Amino acid sequence: MLVNGHNIYYEQYGPKKGSVVVLLHHGLGSVKAWRGQTQVLAEAGYRVVAYDRWGYGRSDSRPGLDLPTFTSDLEDLNRLLDQMGIKTVSLVGHSDGGTIALYYAAQNPHRVCCLVTVAAHIYLEPGMETGCLDIKQTFEADEHFRTGMRYAHGDKFEKVFHNWFDGWHHPEFLRWDIRPTISRISCPALVVQGEEDEYASPQHAMDIAASIHGAELWLVPGARHMVPQENTVIFNARILQFLKSHTSDVQ
Repeated sequence: MLVNGHNIYYEQYGPKKGSVVVLLHHGLGSVKAWRGQTQVLAEAGYRVVAYDRWGYGRSDSRPGLDLPTFTSDLEDLNRLLDQMGIKTVSLVGHSDGGTIALYYAAQNPHRVCCLVTVAAHIYLEPGMETGCLDIKQTFEADEHFRTGMRYAHGDKFEKVFHNWFDGWHHPEFLRWDIRPTISRISCPALVVQGEEDEYASPQHAMDIAASIHGAELWLVPGARHMVPQENTVIFNARILQFLKSHTSDVQ
């Protein structure tokens, strides 16, 4: 689909009249990152939309990311929903996708009925720098990791990685903090993070939940950053429970 001048690849699952759940992938991910969730959500009666953000997967290449504001990604999400005729959604976002979901819910309260974030970030902790450098080293040295990136993004996998790394690797981002922004979120929210997340402390998730009135906090024991992929069964059960409590028209 042509969205704001570039092609966005998307997939849909489930009944066309079901409550819509939009899945927003992580910073090095694609629609393939949600393969453990799409059919489960569809079988529960949801209309599931997952898409490769601009620059990722099968969507068009991109010269760089506009971090940490995600301005173009937010414009793309809004336009994608308009072109698909979708008025209200539930958002499930992982890592960078979780941050996009937070921004979007704060800016479009009329459009988001509920929100799930997984390992989202709203400021930068000092330990995140070490995590980014570790990923860079892995990308350069680990052929298995590179194969996974190629599987997700095809021939542009190196561009995807460098867009992400170069986009976040700015010392001035240590002043970035969107707690005042997300305090405007009014929809029900579930904030998820693994207790052993390699890139952010549990305090990060606590601060997200504390910034959103009435938000639920779930720190997953023993889990790391990739909760949807590595803790699929318990993650799916918990988000289905949450979504069913806050959406309608589901079987």
